[in-house]
Amino acid sequence: MASKVRGNMTQFWLQHSNEGSIQEMMLDSEADKLYKDEQAEILSLLPSLNGLRVLELGAGIGRFTGAISDTAEHVTAVDFMAKFLDVNKANNRNRTNVEFEQADVTKLSYARGSFDLIFSNWLFMYLAEDELKALAVEMLRWLRPGGYLFFRESCFQQSGNAEREFNPTIYRKPADYNHTMEEVSSGPEFPGGERHGFDLVISKSVQVYVKMKKNQYQLCWLMEKTCRKANDGSMQKFLDTRQYLSNSILRYERVFGRGFVSTGGLESTKEILAPLNLQPEERVLDVGCGIGGGDFYMAKTFGVDVLGIDLSSNMVEIALERSVEENTSKVQFEVCDATKREFPEGMFDVIYSRDTILHISDKLAIFKNFHKWLKPGGRVLITDYCCGDRPWSDEFSTYVKKRGYALCTVAAYGKTLQDAGFSEVQATDCTSKFVECLHKELACVEKIREAFVKDFSQAGYDEMVNGWRRKVERCVAGEQKWGVLRGTKPTLNNQTV
Repeated sequence: MASKVRGNMTQFWLQHSNEGSIQEMMLDSEADKLYKDEQAEILSLLPSLNGLRVLELGAGIGRFTGAISDTAEHVTAVDFMAKFLDVNKANNRNRTNVEFEQADVTKLSYARGSFDLIFSNWLFMYLAEDELKALAVEMLRWLRPGGYLFFRESCFQQSGNAEREFNPTIYRKPADYNHTMEEVSSGPEFPGGERHGFDLVISKSVQVYVKMKKNQYQLCWLMEKTCRKANDGSMQKFLDTRQYLSNSILRYERVFGRGFVSTGGLESTKEILAPLNLQPEERVLDVGCGIGGGDFYMAKTFGVDVLGIDLSSNMVEIALERSVEENTSKVQFEVCDATKREFPEGMFDVIYSRDTILHISDKLAIFKNFHKWLKPGGRVLITDYCCGDRPWSDEFSTYVKKRGYALCTVAAYGKTLQDAGFSEVQATDCTSKFVECLHKELACVEKIREAFVKDFSQAGYDEMVNGWRRKVERCVAGEQKWGVLRGTKPTLNNQTV
């Protein structure tokens, strides 16, 4: 497979590298319109390049080489097409910190820890799966601990066709890249079982392509090389392989309604959002956006711009499909870890989160970030799983541990918001509303049992029904709670000193 892919790719690029033009490089007759905005957007997603040693794979004619070398200490620019590399050399001949190398990326060899950042734009989609995995292992070695991998690829939607107008391209689903990078983060590298892996920082659509081409499937990733202990996987792996499998997400959507995987679906979303008094053009951050139903509702109903973020790549992959159906540029999605993501101070008017913060143990830290990211007068609205006072039963303790939840009481939740600097905090125990929704959803799934089992499975049906019944039991026992939390970032006039 790999040799066939490599042969097809070589033949294709020999035919499409006659001039070394920007149109050839981007395979787009409108490249002149896309180029500058696309370059600026992609460069804005990189970490600070000051003093870094950068390996640029698939450097081509140097669309990024010069801009990266303006700040980086050193750039090694690699491409296997002589014509493209010649143009790159000509464009960057006066840069003494750039080294050029004509080579096949699958045959490179560098010392361990040689680079601080590996940058690749439209390369991995030309590699067979075994080649990509082998290269990912090598990139882990080439990067220093704490170094970054950035790559951008063309993907296809889950229900789409992987074929394209030219043979050498391998279109993957967005989540496939996350899963591949997680899979290679498994071999011990040091004595004692310690190993290195790629932790996701951010994955998102290139917005220039969304706006100009209505294309959500030009995606980029930023990953960090981190130390892990033996048998320790990332939270993203836990979510994507255990808690939020694609099939499980679609099962929940069947009950909650199109686009929703949270309690009450559209009905509860309308009710919870009403007091926010959202205004046109306000900017909303949805932390734990799921598959985007609430985001599309906010954008269409109130005219707000929404950025939905979620750590589950399975969730966001489905959200991207839904965004194609919704056909709106007012909603963006990112796969990222909210505890590691950084936004400019005062970027948002509203931060909204549905049943997500239960995965985060340091709630004070994330709420302080929320406070920083909001404008003065900005609002925060959270619904989340909470708990009753301890001691808990063994059954509830096991449930919380198995799910990896970090639960607190509704009152403690509210106090943490206050400690983070929010005023006008309301922490409301809405467990009765939660139970009411559970009963409705249980009745719904029982009503559509035959169709549900046909589309999914009897085991999937039993899992959902039993799960809802146990939630009701835990709520009635007073162990599981559901809270609705609101707060406001004080304006400059009412901030306490």
